[in-house]
Amino acid sequence: MKSPVVASRQSWFVRNRMTLLTVAIVAAYALFIQWLWGWPVIIGQWKEVGILPVVGALALLTSTYFLRTWRIYDYFPQATSGHFKALFRVTQIHNLLNIMLPFRAGETSFPVLMRSEFGIPLARGTSALLVMRLLDLHALLAAAGIGFAIASTHTVLAWILWAAFLALPVAGFAARRPLLKLAVKLLPAKAAKLVAEIENGLPADGAAFARAWAMTVINWLVKVLVLAWALGLMGVEPMAASFGGALGGELSSVLPVHAPGGVGTYPAGITAGAVAFGAASDKIALAALAKASINAHLLIIVSALTGTAISLPFGRAAKH
Repeated sequence: MKSPVVASRQSWFVRNRMTLLTVAIVAAYALFIQWLWGWPVIIGQWKEVGILPVVGALALLTSTYFLRTWRIYDYFPQATSGHFKALFRVTQIHNLLNIMLPFRAGETSFPVLMRSEFGIPLARGTSALLVMRLLDLHALLAAAGIGFAIASTHTVLAWILWAAFLALPVAGFAARRPLLKLAVKLLPAKAAKLVAEIENGLPADGAAFARAWAMTVINWLVKVLVLAWALGLMGVEPMAASFGGALGGELSSVLPVHAPGGVGTYPAGITAGAVAFGAASDKIALAALAKASINAHLLIIVSALTGTAISLPFGRAAKH
């Protein structure tokens, strides 16, 4: 029989295993960077860029978190009305957990936090999160599609396919009611309430959907352009490659396979995207690109920490 002390220790490790894994991987990543280049070399690249561009990029990236909060605020107007600051705090906690925990485990915090803070049922919060993540992924893929359409030798066909892909969210939203009715027919009667909550998690009407879609596009446009600018300042050329690197990094952050803190996966996404959009792939160029991708990743992490620090003094919403 296990002693209470041993059982308590095991319970603590079970409760905190994801945090411990994240800390261990981030620490290993920091040691790897120190061994490969040395932190003075990495930080020296920021000194070359200059303090004003770094602060400007950080401010612009942090501003996108307010836009994300507004998207959710507009998504649940009745539940969140008058509680923008509390909602900003929730979105920042969710964002930081999503960045730091592996395999998108942090996503589960969103519906839980929305239920505890605003009384929104789990199914409704999960449905809304799914819609927003699909819009996020669609916006990034559509942006990437512009580059491939420009580079295509079959210009007209490429732009037709891109336009068809761009219209997919509209088609999906228009077909939501028939699809939900079909789900009610196919699923057991006990699932009808769940389907109703899923429907409630969708935008209320076409105008609400258009606003959510527009805010998604603006959010990712600002974030990708700022990251592309930062990569360009750090020597990623040509301009298309810095844009592709920014897209690659952000795509790695919304896909299911995601390392704790984006360690390894985010810089790899930047490198792959930059090379796909025309960056040189020789040994020296890849080494420079790797350093730039790590610094861009650090910029994302610092902006997330900054947003969280801003949100922490904000109070919680009144209990429902």
